[in-house]
Amino acid sequence: MFTGIIEGLGKIKSLARKGADAVLEIDAAIDMSDVALGDSIAVNGACLTVTAKKQNVFHADVSAETLDKTTLKHLHPGEQVNLEKSLRAGGYLGGHFVLGHVDKTGRILAKTQKSGSVIFAVSADETLARYIVEKGSIAIDGISLTVNKVEKGKFYVNIIPHTAEKTTLLTKKEGDLVNIETDILGKYVEKLLQSPRGIDNNFLEKHGFK
Repeated sequence: MFTGIIEGLGKIKSLARKGADAVLEIDAAIDMSDVALGDSIAVNGACLTVTAKKQNVFHADVSAETLDKTTLKHLHPGEQVNLEKSLRAGGYLGGHFVLGHVDKTGRILAKTQKSGSVIFAVSADETLARYIVEKGSIAIDGISLTVNKVEKGKFYVNIIPHTAEKTTLLTKKEGDLVNIETDILGKYVEKLLQSPRGIDNNFLEKHGFK
């Protein structure tokens, strides 16, 4: 589990295909001394497992499913990525609960400067939009952001200067794809409501909600 607060950037050294899967080699500009083999690191919001490490350079396997659902397949040597180590018990939760399980990609539709911030408009089809609410949380390339506004087929987020400086977002252009993970809470609520024994008026009345 992650928080969506990016700890630093990494630089892609290689992306080697292994059949339908791949192996990423990343030079991390973060402290890796407490990272062991088998630990999780979010790379542009996708949870990957560290399979080899030498000082600050690590390898991570990327499954065919992850390649299909994310932008990782498009990475090339020299490109920078957002990195976050997994949340430790008792750690500071500065963003929101991010699983590192990317739902799908969205496309940057527009970038608009507003004072010191940049407003991003990002595409979201119906399978994503149903879980996106105004003032709710969303992770874009692993970055915890607040949804400013939702319109048909798209949503808007505000990128403050600190976030722009510490992540890869300012390098993104209109038309670029980004990884999107919606808030897990909405998915659980939907599942409960669809369940034969889910939450309905009878359930609420039985438990004192009238």
